[in-house]
Amino acid sequence: MSTTLRKPEILNIARREGKVTVDRLVELLGVTPQTIRRDLTELSDEGALDRVHGGAVLPSSTANIGYDARRQLNQAAKVDIARACAQQIPNDCCIFLNIGTTTEAVAQELLRHKGLLVVTNNINIAVILSANPDVQVIVSGGSLRRSDGGLVGELATDLIRRFRFDISVIGCSALNASGDMLDFDLHEVSVSQAIMAQSDNVWLTADRSKFERKAPVRIGNVADVDAIFTDQPLPEDCAALCQVNDTKVTLV
Repeated sequence: MSTTLRKPEILNIARREGKVTVDRLVELLGVTPQTIRRDLTELSDEGALDRVHGGAVLPSSTANIGYDARRQLNQAAKVDIARACAQQIPNDCCIFLNIGTTTEAVAQELLRHKGLLVVTNNINIAVILSANPDVQVIVSGGSLRRSDGGLVGELATDLIRRFRFDISVIGCSALNASGDMLDFDLHEVSVSQAIMAQSDNVWLTADRSKFERKAPVRIGNVADVDAIFTDQPLPEDCAALCQVNDTKVTLV
């Protein structure tokens, strides 16, 4: 198994079991202890795991994992989620795409759309969509978060409030059993809340890893969104809220 495949699997195991040990990973992945130790060191350097004697544990729930690690986590599922989401976005409408690796995947799936006006606070999305001459892209401005190309702060929210979006596609860092959408950065949450307030339809993209994580800052609840795109059935209470509030759930 290559490093590209191994590291996301190690993260999946860590999220499922709360920690990983070198001996256990050697058994599961069929590689040498030296290879596992190198993988764990790299994941620790990326902020995805904290190294401990004999293995690694998940980092604090008050800090997000590194951007590169997030991009690798459940990558195939994110592409499927993005494709399902993009297929429901019509041509000739105004949309917002916010910060996140899954929303970046949505942008990639919009490269054949026409007549879109896309507003974003994600520099990576702007770069992706620059390849489509039939899409007009407006970047929000704001303070640059160098770790992931996100733009946050009052400049971002001020521009967002000048628009009315047909659809906003948002992500979150965690989705708990009660349906609360959570994140790590208070400034990013403020931007997400402004986006939701200015949108006729709010769509959440969230792969299964979000059900296993914790984050300290509340964005809102699934009751506040119109559609959810995911790759695993929602937690029971969360699913019940969606039914009560007619939130459409698309499972890929």
